[in-house]
Amino acid sequence: MLTAAAVCPHPPLLIPSVTGGSTGTGDAGLTELRDACHVAVSALLATSPDLLVVVGAGPATCEFAPDTAGSLADFGVPFKTGDGDPVLPLSLTVAHWLLARATRPATAGVHPAVAARLHSVDSAARPADCLALGAELSAQAPRVAILAMGDGPGRRARNAPGAIDGAADRYDELVAKALATGDLPVLAGLDPAAADVLFVAGRAAWQVLAGAASPGIEYASTLHYAAAPFEVSYYVSSLVLERFMITKHFGPYSSQNVS
Repeated sequence: MLTAAAVCPHPPLLIPSVTGGSTGTGDAGLTELRDACHVAVSALLATSPDLLVVVGAGPATCEFAPDTAGSLADFGVPFKTGDGDPVLPLSLTVAHWLLARATRPATAGVHPAVAARLHSVDSAARPADCLALGAELSAQAPRVAILAMGDGPGRRARNAPGAIDGAADRYDELVAKALATGDLPVLAGLDPAAADVLFVAGRAAWQVLAGAASPGIEYASTLHYAAAPFEVSYYVSSLVLERFMITKHFGPYSSQNVS
């Protein structure tokens, strides 16, 4: 059963190595986005899930082992996470870093770990297939938490930076409102064709999340961030069943070179 979820974007700029620093400070908008993601992922882990599932867009729908490696070599950045040859798509590579950042212990000691599954979702997957995958994942444990990685419209950055784009604005309003209110059926109904036209990278992952929700179950929702600082729309949100709104500390998520 889906008991908690977080939605985060996956721009490479989230990882400080891309901006040439260990902390990534210096850009207020980027710092705000990183901080919002940290809050959402930390809150997700604090619900004590039996199973954590990460979903993000990729070239194909498949599952990766938790320690599978990802890198930013395609962006000319010497960043690597996980073990072995880097094969994770960008969405799961950034998720790996977010999880490691959120679970890095502040004090020494042994902390309980959380089971994790990494799922790449074909960017072109049909909504019905995304919803079915979400339902399948939510049935894997009594308390399932999902981290859904995905960016909103990116057409302005590709075609005319700074230009007014009414369709992108309407899409932003629709998705941000759904995430703020926990209206997951709105995400389930997103049109793949519209997402393609607007260069939306998160549609498939959001629909997996929508499919994981039990019918008739309401989630408390918080929209931590919704903006387009680099002409690409990013949303950060948390959803949780109220009876699971508790705080616990989780131990290190298995990863490497995460600073």
